[in-house]
Amino acid sequence: MNPEEYKNLATVEQNHWYYSGKRKIVSHWMREFGHLTRDSLLLDCGAGTGAFAAEMQSRCRVFASDDYAESLAILRDRLGEERVIAASCTNLPLPDNKFDFVTALDVLEHIEEDSRALSEIYRVTKPGGMVIITVPALMSLWSDWDVTLRHFRRYDRKSLNILVDQYSFQTINLNYMNFWAFPVVWALRRLRGRGNAESKKRAEDKIPRNPFNSLLRSIFIWSSCQRFIKWPLGVGLLAVLVKK
Repeated sequence: MNPEEYKNLATVEQNHWYYSGKRKIVSHWMREFGHLTRDSLLLDCGAGTGAFAAEMQSRCRVFASDDYAESLAILRDRLGEERVIAASCTNLPLPDNKFDFVTALDVLEHIEEDSRALSEIYRVTKPGGMVIITVPALMSLWSDWDVTLRHFRRYDRKSLNILVDQYSFQTINLNYMNFWAFPVVWALRRLRGRGNAESKKRAEDKIPRNPFNSLLRSIFIWSSCQRFIKWPLGVGLLAVLVKK
């Protein structure tokens, strides 16, 4: 990820509806379907600034991995040296079948060999353990935002299914996120693409005022925690998997 983005992320991730909502969504799936306890081992793969890993420390035993110097410095400060693993998701220096939970939250799109990364994630997960993945969705939303964040791709339901189906997972949930936001995000990214300097101020870098921020977070959480409606498209994708 572009080093400048760590600063942008650190300023908004605590309260922004998307980042704070995503952490609640992931912890919901872990609690409801993954038998989360204080003794559970969690690996947050590609942990970035460590906001999710730090939040989970009171609920389970957390480890975080990343291979960017900027991220590792933040992670060591937040989690402690012994909880941080300096490694790419494609080459984890960890034993087989170790973790009860592995998360890769907006990570696979940064990795050219995403199948190799998922292979490593699968390897270090215990049988019966849970893997939770979030990725950006749909190449029709590709923009300068993806370029700045050094994405290789955006996914659709089919491509993520194909990736996941290479490994022996039970799929608990694989669904689009932020279906309701898709038209707005599409329009904003087309506007930014016209080159207007004002339009290039990204909405992702700003926290909406309350109560709008809280409303967006509530809709995001509800729509991503339910299992019954399969959204036809969205801004992101969520996969909740259990290793067989």
